[in-house]
Amino acid sequence: MIILITGASHTGKTFLAKKFVEKYHYSCLSIDHLKMGLIRSGYTDLTPLDDDKLTDYLWPVVREMIKTAIENNQDMIVEGCYVPATWQKDFDEQYLFSIRLICLAFTEEYIEKNFDNIISNASVIEKRLCDDLTKEVLIRDNRQFLEGFGQQVTLIEDSYEQTVDSLLQD
Repeated sequence: MIILITGASHTGKTFLAKKFVEKYHYSCLSIDHLKMGLIRSGYTDLTPLDDDKLTDYLWPVVREMIKTAIENNQDMIVEGCYVPATWQKDFDEQYLFSIRLICLAFTEEYIEKNFDNIISNASVIEKRLCDDLTKEVLIRDNRQFLEGFGQQVTLIEDSYEQTVDSLLQD
């Protein structure tokens, strides 16, 4: 089984992935770590600020890693924001059967009520070296995932903890 976790920045993708690792003991691929390895090694001229280009650059590699894991009957959690909304078209039915997508997005109301809490939890799993996030940017980014992934989105409306707990029970 592949658990593919995506969503906007700060929605707790890495935290959720950690919870799945603890529950299932699957290996975990952080697309952010792959991104930074490629950038720091000089294998790309892209920078962490090239979000639009990074999805096109990283997804083909991640996609083929997922296929390889499925073909070898290996379980894996893959997490990161660099998953295209059209991800399903890249897999035949034999692969799709083994992939569970979780796309996290905050509602605008949740962001308005919980912005300070979102920021205070930003480095719970990974230390963010620079985090100048604004409410407006967070709302815009979550809206993009809501529009792009549609009904595939798990909305975080009331309680982040309850949302995570329910995902872990499925």
